[in-house]
Amino acid sequence: MSETEEKGVQKYVVSTDRSGDIHVHVQGDLTQQDKRCVFLTVHDLGTNHSSMVDFVNSPAMSEIKERSCFIHIDVPGHEENSPDLPDSYQFPSLQTLGEDLVTVLDFLHIRYAVGIGEGAGANILARCGLAHPRRLLGLVLVNCTASTSSVADAFRSRFSRWRGADISQSEEDFLIYHKFGHVSFVPGHLDYRYQQISSDSCEPNEKDRMLAEYRSRLRGNLNPHNIKLFVRAFINRKDLLLKGCRPDILLITGTLSPYSSVIEKLYKELDRDRVTILKVEKVGDVLAEAPAKVAQSLLLFCQGQGQLTSLPPPGVERRMSRAMSMEEYDKPNIRRLSLTPSVADSPPHTKL
Repeated sequence: MSETEEKGVQKYVVSTDRSGDIHVHVQGDLTQQDKRCVFLTVHDLGTNHSSMVDFVNSPAMSEIKERSCFIHIDVPGHEENSPDLPDSYQFPSLQTLGEDLVTVLDFLHIRYAVGIGEGAGANILARCGLAHPRRLLGLVLVNCTASTSSVADAFRSRFSRWRGADISQSEEDFLIYHKFGHVSFVPGHLDYRYQQISSDSCEPNEKDRMLAEYRSRLRGNLNPHNIKLFVRAFINRKDLLLKGCRPDILLITGTLSPYSSVIEKLYKELDRDRVTILKVEKVGDVLAEAPAKVAQSLLLFCQGQGQLTSLPPPGVERRMSRAMSMEEYDKPNIRRLSLTPSVADSPPHTKL
């Protein structure tokens, strides 16, 4: 295990039993974690921790960022300018990666965290929450696919022919489809309650910039050989059984995402006392295209877990006792998190 520091982000390499070395990037001062909300993030296919850093650094997240610490995970082989993973290395399944994330929490001495995952990363974090429910206060799952069907079938046929060292145009296009979704969308009628909101934060020119930047990263400092291994792990994943999951869940998707209907189906199958859904209109990549909407729902969700309580809910003026500082407001309620010795690491759940 080693650590370095660069541009305010502290970097670690954490050795795990089954997944090998995992590169970890920490934003925020972990020595203040008792007074901060700690987030654990995992990225999607075709990207790395930088996508999560971009979201955290967006203006909409500024107040949450000031009161939080973020632990960003790079899936093996997805750190900047990574060499090819050796042929002797067995790339872990999504289940193994999820179970091994507790090693990172232990190494950094993190007792509780809120998970934020996107796409394949959301699937990994959900498995972490199922395996270690006493370590995650809640799960924020962006475009999380629980089944092995749907878009994975298309991935399987597309990437089974990926033999070269580089990413072909068709493979690149499909990764873009996975992340950004459809070009157009005609909304249908849904017969159950959910939160559907309009996004006015991303203009067409901005979307073009995002696409160009994503293509540049794919062909730049990310290793295509290692991307392929992650894609294969995603294709070969087993069904994710979230029914009965102990941490509360916030599902997030956009109407242009190829996984929109999958997320709606998942929402219908879960306990409504434990799950909330946010659906943003006219976007596919919600973290990049609608960060303000996501930040708003993230804040409300965290406050339902007893975190970030010094920040007022959207539209509510902050009112705080002069005798209590914002740091004291943000400090987790330990009595809430430790009810009895047998469930000391398992905080009770609160519906959002």
